Amino acid sequence: MRVLVVEDSPKMADLLRRGLSEEGYAVDLAANGVDGVWMATEIPFDAIILDVMLPDLDGFEVCRQLRGADRWAPLLMLTARDDVSDRVRGLDAGADDYLTKPFALAELFARLRSLVRRAPRGRPPVLEIGDLALDPADHSVRRGSEPVTLTRKEFALLHYFMQYPGEALTRARLLEHVWDFAFDGDPNIVDVYVGYLRDKIDRPFGRASLETVRGVGYRLRPETANAPPA
Repeated sequence: MRVLVVEDSPKMADLLRRGLSEEGYAVDLAANGVDGVWMATEIPFDAIILDVMLPDLDGFEVCRQLRGADRWAPLLMLTARDDVSDRVRGLDAGADDYLTKPFALAELFARLRSLVRRAPRGRPPVLEIGDLALDPADHSVRRGSEPVTLTRKEFALLHYFMQYPGEALTRARLLEHVWDFAFDGDPNIVDVYVGYLRDKIDRPFGRASLETVRGVGYRLRPETANAPPA
C-alpha cells in the first residue's frame, strides 16, 4: 500500500518514513501543504498522514482542498495540540481520524490499518485468486488451506499483484507503488522479489501463477492452475 506523509519536520518525517517502510508501506513525503495537495491529487494514495501545523497551508486547509477535489483516501491528522475544538475542526474538514503528538508508532500503525479497512473500495476485504487468498487486515496469505509466510515487502508486492489480476504490470509501476516515488536503487529489485514470491506461493504448490511478460514485466494469472513453475 502507498502512503503519503505530509510533515514539515524532517526528523518526524524520517521517523514516519522508516517506521511505515518497515511495516511494508511504500511511503512518499511532502514537506508542506502545497506539495501535499499536488501529490495527493496527482497520485492515487491508499492513505494520507497529515500534520496540522504546516508552513504554508495548514492541515485543515489541505484536507478541505483534497475533499473538495474528490480525493477520498483515508486521512489521519497529526497535531501537537490536544484541544477538542481542533479535533472537531479536523474531522469537520474531512479527516477520518486524529492522533495527538507525541504518539506511539504502534498506535499510528493500528489506526492506519483500521482506516484502510474501513475505506470504501471496490475490492473485497480478502483478496482471492483461485485458491490463493490474501487478507490485508491481518497480513496473512494462504494457498488453499496452507498458510504462506511472507516478509512485509513480499506481502506488499503480492497485495499489489492481487489488486490487478491478469494485468501486465511494468517494473516501473511496481517500483512506484510497492517501493516509493523516490526509489533510486537497482530496479532489478523487482525481479528479485518476484523470485522470492515464486519460491513461496508457486513452486512449493506446483503452480505458475506469477508469469513473466517479456518486454513488459509480470502478471498474476487470474486463475491459478496446476502447472510447473515458469
